[in-house]
Amino acid sequence: MKKINIIKNRSDIGAGTRGSDLGVDAIEIAAINANSDFFNCYEYSDLETANEAVYEKQETLYALRVGKVLEVCERLSIAVKLCLKEEKFPLVLSGDHSSALGSISGVKCANPDKRVGVVWIDAHADIHSPHTTPSGNIHGMPLAAALADDNMDRKVNEVSETTHKNWEAMKSIGGISPKIKHEDLVYFGVRDTEEPEDYTIAKNGIKNYKVEEVRYRGMEVCLAETLDRLKHCDLIYISFDVDSMDCDLISKGTGTPVSKGFDQHEIKQIINGVIKSGKVACVEIVEVNPCLDNKGNVMAETAFEVLENITKTIEEVNIK
Repeated sequence: MKKINIIKNRSDIGAGTRGSDLGVDAIEIAAINANSDFFNCYEYSDLETANEAVYEKQETLYALRVGKVLEVCERLSIAVKLCLKEEKFPLVLSGDHSSALGSISGVKCANPDKRVGVVWIDAHADIHSPHTTPSGNIHGMPLAAALADDNMDRKVNEVSETTHKNWEAMKSIGGISPKIKHEDLVYFGVRDTEEPEDYTIAKNGIKNYKVEEVRYRGMEVCLAETLDRLKHCDLIYISFDVDSMDCDLISKGTGTPVSKGFDQHEIKQIINGVIKSGKVACVEIVEVNPCLDNKGNVMAETAFEVLENITKTIEEVNIK
């Protein structure tokens, strides 16, 4: 049986709002309060962060703290790659979503000759580049970096030399660029985008299973289509941003909450359905922010409910 290794990445410097660095601890507290020994059952590693960067003056306005985010992503990439090389399953708990670039890079660098697909469960497309971003927050850019797609057709920002240099380094983590192809990316729940992102999605035919489509056509149909779209991929990485869930139904304990999302049961169905394909190499959960939770620790409790459930499926699929 392939052992699960939990990678804890308490970094929030890619976000515009502080607090997602506490998300891992909030999920652990949720486990304790549920009388679960989940976090005693698995090997884990705690990654070094660069969270002190929030106190530094920012000169890269269209890629805030980009040098430090690069460092964090490189560390996470190495951790995921090492995990996979040791034939363990990396289960990543991160702060903000910029970390996904590190995880995708780790999967690709451990398997440079294999094709990596991505299932991205999120309210946001996260496919901006420094050239298109309205905010400068890198948690809105990890897919653009993984795809090595600057979307220059929709360029609005003139970036500095420092930004350019670090952004190119982000796209090239591990010496491989791009890490994934546009046709190997499938979205679930994306509903809060800007025009440059809509352009990239339409231009490249990226499929987005919106909440209403999943509910109208049925989860099984959408999952079957997803796996068919990714049939040419050898491996799949799943990224679950908790803001993909309905903030009115669950809680607002995330940096950029959006209404009319999935509930936690639908999230479990999506993730478990993809895991059962046998191709999933890494799962990541991000953007729990207990500082913003309007219902106590409900977002972390819900994330833990999902985590505990999908871990059982990972174990079932990886039994040899």
